[in-house]
Amino acid sequence: MEITNILFDINKNDVLSLSSCLAKTIKHRINDTVETVPGADVLTHCVIVGEVAKELIRRFIPALREKYFPRGSELIAAAHDLGKVSPAFQEKLRRSFKGYIHNSCPKLKLADPSREEQWGFHPGLSKITLKKISGKYIPDIVGCHHGYASDPPFSSNADVIGGQEWQQYRVEILEKLKAHFACDWPVVRDDLHAVVLAGLTCIADWIGSGSDFVRVRHLEDIKDLQDQVAEAVTMAGFTRPIMKRGLSFQDIFKNEPRPVQAMFIESVSSPGIYVLEAPMGIGKTEAAFYAAYKIFSMEKAAGIYFALPTKLTSNKIFARMKTFLEKVLDEKSPFKETLLLHSSAWLYEFEMGDDGPEDASWFYGNKKGLLAPFAVGTIDQALQAVMNVKHNFVRAFGLAGKAVIIDEVHSYDSYTGTILDVLIKRLREMDCTVIILSATLTGERRRKLLDIDNTTSTLPSAYPLISSMPGEHGELQEIAVSANTEQSAKAEEEKMPGVSVHRIKDDGDALEEALMRAEQGQQVLWIENTVDEAQERYCSLNSRAAELEKIVEVGLIHSRFMQYYREENENYWLNILGKEGKEKRREKGRILVGTQVLEQSLDIDADFLVTRLCPTDMLLQRIGRLWRHRANDPERPGGSKAEVWILAADYEEIIKHKGKLGQTVKIYDPYVLLRTLELWDRITLLHLPEDIRPCIEATYTKRTESSIVLSKLEQNMEKKRAILSGRARLGLSVIGKKSDNRAESRYSEIDNQDVLLLSSFTMNNDGSITLVWPENQKENNRNEDTSGYTTLYPGLRCGDKNERKTWKECAATVNLHIVSVHSYQSPQTVLPCGMDVLGEYVYLGSKKDEESLLQVALVNNNEKITGFDHVSPISTYNLSYNSVIGYRAERKSVKEDIDDEW
Repeated sequence: MEITNILFDINKNDVLSLSSCLAKTIKHRINDTVETVPGADVLTHCVIVGEVAKELIRRFIPALREKYFPRGSELIAAAHDLGKVSPAFQEKLRRSFKGYIHNSCPKLKLADPSREEQWGFHPGLSKITLKKISGKYIPDIVGCHHGYASDPPFSSNADVIGGQEWQQYRVEILEKLKAHFACDWPVVRDDLHAVVLAGLTCIADWIGSGSDFVRVRHLEDIKDLQDQVAEAVTMAGFTRPIMKRGLSFQDIFKNEPRPVQAMFIESVSSPGIYVLEAPMGIGKTEAAFYAAYKIFSMEKAAGIYFALPTKLTSNKIFARMKTFLEKVLDEKSPFKETLLLHSSAWLYEFEMGDDGPEDASWFYGNKKGLLAPFAVGTIDQALQAVMNVKHNFVRAFGLAGKAVIIDEVHSYDSYTGTILDVLIKRLREMDCTVIILSATLTGERRRKLLDIDNTTSTLPSAYPLISSMPGEHGELQEIAVSANTEQSAKAEEEKMPGVSVHRIKDDGDALEEALMRAEQGQQVLWIENTVDEAQERYCSLNSRAAELEKIVEVGLIHSRFMQYYREENENYWLNILGKEGKEKRREKGRILVGTQVLEQSLDIDADFLVTRLCPTDMLLQRIGRLWRHRANDPERPGGSKAEVWILAADYEEIIKHKGKLGQTVKIYDPYVLLRTLELWDRITLLHLPEDIRPCIEATYTKRTESSIVLSKLEQNMEKKRAILSGRARLGLSVIGKKSDNRAESRYSEIDNQDVLLLSSFTMNNDGSITLVWPENQKENNRNEDTSGYTTLYPGLRCGDKNERKTWKECAATVNLHIVSVHSYQSPQTVLPCGMDVLGEYVYLGSKKDEESLLQVALVNNNEKITGFDHVSPISTYNLSYNSVIGYRAERKSVKEDIDDEW
């Protein structure tokens, strides 16, 4: 390719040729080297993106099309890259070409690419260009299409950006775009409308930058633009799924709905807010799925997003959603198999381009799962739709018009709860069907979620309770389901027996009891509040079982396993303790140790429960795993009874010594823990569901405290809640406001850090690197199908179809070997020189955006984690990893001191 002839066409009058004003460059593989060559010109790229936006709009459900995408919306998307028509940007692209001499083009003699940051790079210049020649909100929309907003202090004809001459070039392209699309600017009503259009613009840009158009230089290179655009949008996964019509609840779930399920499904008739408060194990998830199916079948929903508190819980719900979708999706539905992917896997299945490093984080994580028609993920991704973070508007666009199911809503603190309240209000405005599920919601929290006052609700004490507010401004409707009605619908053998409650001070006594129960054939759950304590407890139980030569299996589940083994481990235990595990349960007794993941969204059943003290709502969730599948397996091992042992010191001891709460005081508020302990010390027999509402209200209802300690703790709690709520509001988004990547959807005084673990690596002569995965993973992998190494080649993402497929597979493999840990327990390593190719497969973080950088460490043959110099990378902890215990950080010195004073 003769690059010198196309770098910049200047005629005798020294006039710029727009056809050679570049928007893109291409990485072109020549033999074993990758060179940069010219790509699409600005006008061509802008037309493609506008056409993609038109096609995306066409595929939305009618209600959303009419409300958010008036004629001219495609022009906004098309105008996004006008800012690339500037001397600095054109010079920057040309400097990446082999043989180009800096500033050698007449029009670029004074161009200085290093100054682009002053006006917010090309998105900022697009904003400047349109300030006086478009409508309200439109400059802000195009100005943030790379995920962040800027407010450049320049006019459109400022000399530093090319003066009036270059502004005229930009206006000329704009006029050509108006002529092509035969439209002018639409009216953008408000901030929310602008957010949705910003999401459309960004997504259209990504698709228009994808592999379908990567070889296009000019519009005449495309034979049939509309057909190629339609194909690209389809390959990006934006296709309307086809549902089977008229399926009953029984057709999908093989059983008739319970009264509470049937009444809830009946109440969901249009977009709006719907809250289902009902006991654990009663089928809230199935009720939510069917309600979403009902709305989708009526063409009142664009898809389904199921949001859960953690990645671990979302992984488990994914399997249930997959089964549900297999039942309801028509065989003719496009991409039926790939539509069933987990949100993190959807990333690697569909084609979408990026537009430089600014968007890179969206291509190596699970963020794009929100864009899938059906997805399961964490609540955090949804919360960031209303937060002042990069690409918040893409998340909002992805959620618009969907049925959004929010489970375990009771589990969020004041910080996250404040953001959640704003999100629910925003979802309602975006014609979403918001379904909120909880077994243990307080009356006060329910009122905040529904945005109502104390006098609006007429059934504040009812339980189970259905609350609905249809439409954007519908009034509250409440339906009480009496416990008697629900119980009468159950077979006699299904009825939940009273749960015996015991508080135990000595962990050793509980350990021996758990082993004895397991030896009798019982399935025991032991739930701790921290990963460190769960690992310690597992080691104690496992070694004690071996010492006594007991035929007992001991397992461990928590968040610090690499993803591929974690999923395998969870599935293994779900197959035993889940509904289909009846025969396996009878093989032998078992003890499964874990953290909060065992209380949330896992449909498992235990004969006996040991749990560390935690707040009442969490405690009830944990107890909900006892005798959960009574109808499936009414026969329990001899001597079994529904029983929970709560590990906690005496109330008076804790009042005197804060340290008696151990690590738990770092996880849960001490005032709530003391209120919980005070209540449960009086309970010897728990009746479900009758006691759920009274227990919740007894723990959380405000009261006057006579104790000095309790009064002080209550004041501290209220003060902290107010501070957290205020901090959360500071992080909320406004269109055009500069993003802050430090804004978090959860407040924590301890940051988390992603760590990629390797056994070793080799830098190859061709620029690739070979990563060898820790040996213990391969040896302990139950399926034995994980490769021991992966080679990462540069440039595959820009290659042909087979090379891109290889890139996706390798990127997925790398991400499966990442574990998230507390920052203070992370290796704190620095990536060696020469491993830059890793950044093509996994997001490395951004110093510029103040994001934590990915850490990479080695696991040696002794399972110890080291730096690349094979030396321990952190002075205060011994770090190790294996597939049985996971990532472990053991203090080198004496145990950490816990402040004993209140």
